Amino acid sequence: MDKNNCCPLNYTMGLIGTKWKPLVLFHLLEGPLRSGILQKKVPGISNKMFTQTLRELEKDGLIYRKVFPVVPPKVEYGLSERGKTLEGILRSLDQWGVSDSQKS
Repeated sequence: MDKNNCCPLNYTMGLIGTKWKPLVLFHLLEGPLRSGILQKKVPGISNKMFTQTLRELEKDGLIYRKVFPVVPPKVEYGLSERGKTLEGILRSLDQWGVSDSQKS
């Protein structure tokens, strides 16, 4: 941590703390997905936001992008080794959501 980012939670939230990033990461826990399939698993996300989210996650080293040399182009996204380390956090958030929604 540097002096501008001394709180570990602040650092983590900076990486995954948007509305869409945890959802994209969660759906990649089961393995790599083609971009169209991944986008369908995140209802409500616009094309622009989907693309922006993927670019940010890739820039931060949490996912990788694999382009297959075929026509039409095939692009697949998966969790990087760094991204895989978030599995416990993502599964805990999912489990909390299941538990809390049953209380309502």
